[in-house]
Amino acid sequence: MQPLRQILGAASGSDKIIALAEGDDPRNVEAALMIRDESVARVILVGNPEIITTHMAAHGTSPIDLTGQIDIHDPANSPLLDEFRDTLVDLRAHKGMTPEQATTQVRQRLTFAALLVQTGRADGTVGGSVETTSDTVRTALQIIGKAPGAAMVSSFFFMLYCKEHHTVKGAHIFADCGLVVDPDARELAEIARASAASYSALTGDTARVAMLSFSTAGSADHPKVSKVVEATQRAKAADPDLIIDGELQFDAAFVPEVAASKASESSLGGAANVFVFPSLNAGNLGYKIAQRVGGATAIGPVLQGLAKPANDLSRGCTAEDILHMAAVTVAQSDALDRTRMAGLGVTT
Repeated sequence: MQPLRQILGAASGSDKIIALAEGDDPRNVEAALMIRDESVARVILVGNPEIITTHMAAHGTSPIDLTGQIDIHDPANSPLLDEFRDTLVDLRAHKGMTPEQATTQVRQRLTFAALLVQTGRADGTVGGSVETTSDTVRTALQIIGKAPGAAMVSSFFFMLYCKEHHTVKGAHIFADCGLVVDPDARELAEIARASAASYSALTGDTARVAMLSFSTAGSADHPKVSKVVEATQRAKAADPDLIIDGELQFDAAFVPEVAASKASESSLGGAANVFVFPSLNAGNLGYKIAQRVGGATAIGPVLQGLAKPANDLSRGCTAEDILHMAAVTVAQSDALDRTRMAGLGVTT
């Protein structure tokens, strides 16, 4: 699976630290060992040490064997509790957070993992294998927060086409399939720009963005079409170098022959690699059809627009899915580092 191997290879040897928020789930323990074996990152398993140790024993290892590679943090009995309580009160004082409430929340694994990232003890966090998406995303928003200058937080799925029957091989991004329910034109433009940046960060390739609709190049007249047209114009105005076109039906964005007949003047030529859906309804259906009927591998939802990486998993995920999401999280952290260095005028 070449796109995944690219990401894993790019992360190999990384000194990034990724906190797995549900570390006492057996899939997370197995994933931590896979992350270690692939040299993707160092890992913090957040959870009950006794349970984690039992799961490790099932794989023929122990925490002592993994010192410096996999650490365990127990949110119920951590020496960081007082510091994290005070940090959480500072972050949420405007919402009336009290020290007593903060003490209770810090012992929750999602909160503890997010605070590891917020305080610089981890470079990113991955959760959602047990907890719900709403809880995972809300915790990231409340504790890690938006990146400076980010207009909003949105999400995408990294879609991989690597099977024999796939006529187009490689990686695509589908956005937003997991978070923003009904974006207006301004929000849709921001999702497009963020998704393009995410695609380039993950693949190293140039993003080619299709703004999807049930209309192509004016074939239908409707307010929902007008929203996509306006979003495309806004994205172009904000980033003139961005390769983007819309409104386009999916086939006109994906199939060169269809593009030639339906959208002959499109800059994409039927070779888009970032697909921005007009609503969460459309995007969520689209990625699941591509996954379940088309056989694509779907990694996500990956969050974009946060100050530091925090990502969600399906509760039906496998250890391999967690490995892949950890690699994506490392790639996001590396991209943020490059952006910060560029802002300081440092070249690498």
